[in-house]
Amino acid sequence: MSKYKAAIDAFDEANRQDPNKEMVDGEEYPKELLYAKRMTKKLNEVEPDASESVWLAARCQHIERWKIPRDEYPKNRRGYHKWRNAMKKYHARRAGEILKKVGYDDDLISRVQSLLLKKKLKNDPEVQLLEDVICLVFLEYYFDDFAEGRNRDKLERILKRTWKKMSPRGHQEVRKMDWPDWVINLINT
Repeated sequence: MSKYKAAIDAFDEANRQDPNKEMVDGEEYPKELLYAKRMTKKLNEVEPDASESVWLAARCQHIERWKIPRDEYPKNRRGYHKWRNAMKKYHARRAGEILKKVGYDDDLISRVQSLLLKKKLKNDPEVQLLEDVICLVFLEYYFDDFAEGRNRDKLERILKRTWKKMSPRGHQEVRKMDWPDWVINLINT
């Protein structure tokens, strides 16, 4: 078995333990396993020739995310950012452990961790590619549920922040999606 396949299998096995479930087409999935597969699918659509490091980072972007619950942090923007930073560090550490165990060298492990930590976003094309894929997966699969019960002003702020994190290439991908008129007007301004 290749190191890559062993790593993907190990990431998936870790995420298979997620106690949170999501229903898709009448089938129940562990939430973070489903997210990981969606990340891989979206990366394949956007950049099938991405490096092995990007493929690995995409698959473990949310590895074991349930282990650090959001509600352990204050329910404000600062608390959200503290939680998100703690999650990035956790994902990078867990990815490193798994990659080491399946036989990857320190250079590749360091690169995957750098991608997960989003070091040099906007200056590193691979970090930017991963960020675009993250944003596209959020917008395609999670935005509608996220939007429920939230006011339009807050949603506009979140969409604007998401848009700012993306590259022109990511913007092109967003424009291919089916959006209500208010979102189309927002992204075209």
